[in-house]
Amino acid sequence: MEYRNLGNSGLKVSVICLGAMTFTEKGWRTAGSMSFSEIKKVVDYAIDSGINFFDTADIYGFGESESLLGKALGNKKNDVIIATKVRGVMDEKDPNSRGLSRYHIFRSIDQSLKRLGRDYIDLYQLHWWDNHTPIEETLEALNDLVRIGKVRYVGISDFAGWQIARSVSIQEMKNYSRFISAQMYYSLLGRDIEFEVVPACEALGLGILAWSPLAGGFLTGKYSKNSPYPEDSRYSRMEKPFLRFDLNEAFSLVEGIKKIGKKYNATVSQVALNWVRSKEYVSSIIIGVRSIEQIKDNVGCVDWSLSKEDVGHLDEITIPKKPYPQWFLDLFADL
Repeated sequence: MEYRNLGNSGLKVSVICLGAMTFTEKGWRTAGSMSFSEIKKVVDYAIDSGINFFDTADIYGFGESESLLGKALGNKKNDVIIATKVRGVMDEKDPNSRGLSRYHIFRSIDQSLKRLGRDYIDLYQLHWWDNHTPIEETLEALNDLVRIGKVRYVGISDFAGWQIARSVSIQEMKNYSRFISAQMYYSLLGRDIEFEVVPACEALGLGILAWSPLAGGFLTGKYSKNSPYPEDSRYSRMEKPFLRFDLNEAFSLVEGIKKIGKKYNATVSQVALNWVRSKEYVSSIIIGVRSIEQIKDNVGCVDWSLSKEDVGHLDEITIPKKPYPQWFLDLFADL
């Protein structure tokens, strides 16, 4: 297993992080469900493979994911790095059971700790921006959690570039504990963060945690343009795909990845993950699996690397169209 520093911190995390959104016996949204025995096997395999980083959120299964992750880790739960998140609605009837207020954050951390069976969270992340709470209130609450020892590090998820910059500037001004990570959607079919988020993170010392690096499973190669989607697949369970990309371009990309994969005796998934791994600003790649076979395949991206030529080729054929002001700034970058 390869390990990288998480942003500018000294914390070393495995380049593959096991995401626990699928850890639910009851089923939650499009994640499907898993039995505890399946979860336990996946977690044990992850640890045996050198994975030391696990990501969950209080909203996943409304707490079930955290509970099952803690249970599956057992006596190893304090030997690994656990990340969780706060922000989502945990109780529809309670208007304060959501958001990034000091009240909800302090209440949520205790509930997450209880479910995980730990005394502290290694990485506590803001799941997404809260337009109804001043960011100053949120950042002060996070800093207090670090000071009292309930949280080791703090990070964000799904923030815009300006939101990251504003938050870190306040943390610097107030001498608060700084964000070290940004969990963002990033794949060959979703490279939007390269325009604003990646430059902000590189300038401010945040490591990217790439979620859905296989574009919700599309970049596994199991989908065919002229055939129905497999019944047990995520896209077959969705009325409307959550992630946005052009299907014709996506199918064409998969065919191109298959050709590259033959050179390395690698699967479509492994090539797609290897491309994400090639980016130095990515600290860890979050994979979500529902079986031992899937995690074995995904972990198989670590022991080899795409050539610079193949990385460049994939960069070129998936390059997104630059929005303004990026294209304008590029015109005058060298003047």
